[in-house]
Amino acid sequence: MSDEVPNHAATDPAETNSTLQAAIDALERATRAIVGELDVERVLQLIVDSVRDLVHARYAALGIVDGRGGIERFITSGITAEERAAIGPLPRGRGLLGLIIREGRAYRIPDIAAHPAGSGFPPNHPPMHAFLGVPVRTGGAPIGNFYLTDKQGGDPFSERDQRLVEMFALHAEIAIQNARLHGRVQRLAVLDERLRISRDLHDGIIQGLYAVALSLEDVPDIMVDDPADAAARVDRAIDRLNTSIGEIRSFIMDLGTDAEEVAFGARLAGLIDELLLTSGGRMVVDHDLREAIGIDESLSMETSSQLLQIAREALSNAIRHSRAGRVVLSFRVDGDRAILTVEDDGQGFDVHAPRRAGHLGLSNLHDRAASLGGSVRIDSQAGAGTRIIASVPLSNAESSSP
Repeated sequence: MSDEVPNHAATDPAETNSTLQAAIDALERATRAIVGELDVERVLQLIVDSVRDLVHARYAALGIVDGRGGIERFITSGITAEERAAIGPLPRGRGLLGLIIREGRAYRIPDIAAHPAGSGFPPNHPPMHAFLGVPVRTGGAPIGNFYLTDKQGGDPFSERDQRLVEMFALHAEIAIQNARLHGRVQRLAVLDERLRISRDLHDGIIQGLYAVALSLEDVPDIMVDDPADAAARVDRAIDRLNTSIGEIRSFIMDLGTDAEEVAFGARLAGLIDELLLTSGGRMVVDHDLREAIGIDESLSMETSSQLLQIAREALSNAIRHSRAGRVVLSFRVDGDRAILTVEDDGQGFDVHAPRRAGHLGLSNLHDRAASLGGSVRIDSQAGAGTRIIASVPLSNAESSSP
C-alpha cells in the first residue's frame, strides 16, 4: 500500500452492503460518463469532472506528463476559468506532484502543508489540505496522474476512495486510448481524402486541361496556312473546356455535399438546370425521370457518377452543336440495365463519317459506358436529329464493393 496515512482496514467499521453498493453505483456512473465520448479534449475534461464527483472532492486535476517527466497538460475541475488563469503557468511537477510522477505510485496525505515534499502554492492558488494522488497508465506506460484535494466534509481521503480512483483510472485509460485512436483514424481519413482529391484532379481534370493547352500551342502558326484546322482545334478546345468546367462544378458540389444524400434523379434534374443556364435559353430541355426516383439503392456510386457525366456530355454536345430547338433527357430501367437517353431535333450528322479526333466528346461517352461494362449507341443522320443511348448494368452499391 502506497499511503501516507495509516491503513485503517482493521480499525474502521466494516463497510455495509449499502455503502459498497453506493460506491459501485458511483463508479458505474463515472464510467458511463466517459465511455461514449470520442473527442480527446472532451474525454479528458469528463474524466476529471467524473473522478472529482466519484470521491466527493472539491478539486481535481489530471496532469499529463511528457517523455521527460514534466507536466505538459493540466486539466482541472472545481475552479473557474478566471481562477485558473489567475494562478498562472502550468505546474512544473515539483513538490507532491513531482513525487508521484517520479515514484509512479499512489499517495494519500491528510495535510499537504505538513508533508515534507510539499513546496507551497503559487499566488492566487486556493488553499488545499487533504490530498489523493493516483497514477494513470495506458499500455502499461504512465501518461499522467489524478490529483484530488479537499474531500467534502473535511475528512481525509479513505482507502476506499483510493481504490475507487484506481479502478476508475483503468476505465479512464481505455477511454483515452479509444479517443486517441479515433482521432488518428479521423486524421488518416482526412489524409486519404486529400490524396483522393489530388489524384482525381491530376488524373482527370488537370490532365484534360493540359491536353487542351497542348492542342492550342500551334494554332497561331496554322491560322494562315490552314484556318479550317485552326478553327477545328479551337472548337475542340472549347468542347473540352466546357466538359472540364462541368467536372469541376460536380467536384466542388461533391466536396460540399455527401453525394449519397442527394437522389440520382434530383442530380439529373439539377444537371439540366445547370446546362440551361450556360446555353442562354436558346432551346427547350425536357426530361422523363420518373424511373430515376428510388433507383439509388440499385446504383453504385461509380455507376451513378458515370451516368451523370454521360448525361452532362451528351446534353452539352446537343446544346453546343446540334442547333436543336428541343432536347429530351430520359432514364428508364430495362431488366438489369439502366438506360439513359438524350435525344434532340437538331441538324444531326453522319455517324459513319470519319470524325475529327476528340470532336463532340463522343469518345468520352463510349469510354465512360465501357468502364461500367456498358455501351453507347448513337443514332443520327443529317437533318434528322441525334439520339444517344447509354446502357449500363445496374449494380447494387453493396454487391459492387470488393
